[in-house]
Amino acid sequence: MSVLLRAEGLWKSFSDREVLRGIDLTLAKHEVIALIGASGSGKSTLLRCLNLLEPIDDGRIMLGEEDISDPRVDANAVRARFGAVFQSYNLFPHLSVLDNVTLASRVVRRVPKRQAEERALALLERIGLADKASEHPDRLSGGQQQRAAIVRAIATEPEVLFLDEITSALDPELVGEVLELVRSLAEDGATILMATHEMAFARDVAHRVVFLDEGRIAEEGPPAEVFGAPREERTRAFLTRFLN
Repeated sequence: MSVLLRAEGLWKSFSDREVLRGIDLTLAKHEVIALIGASGSGKSTLLRCLNLLEPIDDGRIMLGEEDISDPRVDANAVRARFGAVFQSYNLFPHLSVLDNVTLASRVVRRVPKRQAEERALALLERIGLADKASEHPDRLSGGQQQRAAIVRAIATEPEVLFLDEITSALDPELVGEVLELVRSLAEDGATILMATHEMAFARDVAHRVVFLDEGRIAEEGPPAEVFGAPREERTRAFLTRFLN
C-alpha cells in the first residue's frame, strides 16, 4: 500500500506541557488505523495537528509528496482534502440535514447544488436518514446526528477521514449504529485515522492499532498482536485496565 499521510518527528506543546513528543506515523491509502490510549495521551491533539487545525512545534507532515506543514501552504486548501468528525456533532443548527451535508461540496468544492444534493441523498438513504433530510439537527437523536456528521465529512470524498472519539458523547445504545457506518466505510476502502475507546471495534475493524502513551507511540501493530500479545508493559497495563 502506498503511504498517503506521514508524520515525521511531530512535537507539540501547550504552554510548558508537551503533548506530542516525537511522533512518527504513516497512514497508507485504504488503511484504517485506530489510535488508542488514556485520556490526555495526545490522540486528539495528533489528529488536530495532522488536520492542520493546530500548528506543530517541530517535525513535518507529508500528504503524498507535499509538505503540508510548511507555513507557506494554504491550510484551508489542504483541509478541503480531508474529512473530520469530532466528539460533538458540530452540525449547523439553523440548517437542515441535507444543507449540512451538502454545504462543503457546494461552497468549498463548487459542486452544482443538484449534483451535491443527489449524492447527499444517496448517502443519507444508505444510512437510513433520507426521511430526515429536511429536518433540523435538534429533531434527530444523538446517533442520527453523529451519522449525519459522518455523511457530511465523506460527501466531499476526502482523501483521509479523521474520526476523534466519535462515540464518546453518545448513549450506549446509539454507539452501535455509528460504528456500523464506520465499519461499512472501512469495508469500502476509506482511509481512516480514528481515535477511539471502543477496543472491540478497533480489534475487529482496524488494520493497525497505535497505542499512544504520554505523547509518544508506545506500541503499534496489527490488532491481533497489540490486543493478543502486547510487547510493552505499558500497553498491557492499559489494556488490562480498559478491558477488565
